Amino acid sequence: MADAGRRGGSRSRSRCGALAALALAVTACAPAAPAGSPAPAEPGAAARAGAGLPAGVSFHRLTRTWSDGREARISLLRIAPDADARVVGVHGEHLATPDTVRAMAARAGAVAAVNGGFFDVATGPDFSGYAGDPLGVYASDGVLLSEAAQGRTALVLGPRGSAPRVTRLRTAQSVAAADGAVRELDGVDRVPGRILGCGGVGGDVLPATGEVRTAPLHNHLCTDPDEIVRFTPEWGVSSPPGAPGSVEALLGGNGRVTEVRSPAGGPIPRGAGSLYGVGDGAAWLRAHARPGGAVTVASRITDMEGRSVLAEGVSVLGGGPGLVYDGRPAVDLAENGYPASALAHRAPRTLAGVRADGTLLLAVVDGRTPTSAGATFQEAASLMAGLGAVSALNLDGGGSSTMAVDGSVENTPMDGDGRGQVQRPVATAVAVLP
Repeated sequence: MADAGRRGGSRSRSRCGALAALALAVTACAPAAPAGSPAPAEPGAAARAGAGLPAGVSFHRLTRTWSDGREARISLLRIAPDADARVVGVHGEHLATPDTVRAMAARAGAVAAVNGGFFDVATGPDFSGYAGDPLGVYASDGVLLSEAAQGRTALVLGPRGSAPRVTRLRTAQSVAAADGAVRELDGVDRVPGRILGCGGVGGDVLPATGEVRTAPLHNHLCTDPDEIVRFTPEWGVSSPPGAPGSVEALLGGNGRVTEVRSPAGGPIPRGAGSLYGVGDGAAWLRAHARPGGAVTVASRITDMEGRSVLAEGVSVLGGGPGLVYDGRPAVDLAENGYPASALAHRAPRTLAGVRADGTLLLAVVDGRTPTSAGATFQEAASLMAGLGAVSALNLDGGGSSTMAVDGSVENTPMDGDGRGQVQRPVATAVAVLP
């Protein structure tokens, strides 16, 4: 649970100094900064480092007034391109088990963090039983741990000193057996046959209609009875229990198959993980993944122009919709699987943006309270463009929206049931490491 008393008490005042001077109402129609123009400062807020923040990292509080007179309270982190810090994607002890942003930050040794991408939440209508399963792409330190919902917007974080990017991404995976057989891999670290958010590779359908669906569809479930999913040790101790006929090939650190079990499900080898097949995928593993034989798994993340993104030291966190392109608000709902009706809905938001000079902006907009209305996607886009972002995207929001700085939760997490100051366990976080 977030510490409401400390957030408003003497610790916050001593760490933040004249914090009240940083809260300033600005108009909802602040003009977007043209691409390539100097990045504006936060209105009324001088760059300021907290007691535990490295040089080049600053924390701010802002207030914005929307066109209907409602206000939104915003917590903002700025990470300069030359900051004495590194920004990475992190998760809890296991992907299959979510954790709070504050706990993930502490585990990673981070000085600040915000929640990351969407995930399979326990209160969702299509819950798989594994609440930490990311929806869409997630990679940590160059390792793909969740495949893309093809074409959705993501945040790409490179090694220290490299500029972050906001771009739409695809993933491609394959497995090659010792006998020369090659097959597409459908996913990584998720329950086989279930594609939450759709946007998977061939054969996925919407169960209600039977429609074949390869494009993303936010918060909907697609299914595919014929899949091979790769499980990494990051998933957890064991892979999910499999149905009769499912097959799992266990891999050693040398890439060789050490055991084939059926039904699938059980301890995941600490070396290279496993390959878990259902339907035609199970049949392929029976035929080609023989004990003692080598298998080679290849994984790629590319942008929509085909340029490779995955490399050592790179983190990728899926989100969407995209909010700002070329310095101007441009909400790409359809490309991220949202209906047009989603544009006008206000909620707490977690946002990430990049300025022309490579400065990373991480913002959390509080909502669902009498003093903070949240933001629509359009309002969020206006906010980020007004702060100088040339590109920006929406991350997971609602009850997930959380910012932790110096070990303290600095916003007011607000779940849909009205419980304030309760941190929702989430799948991933964007963490600022010293």
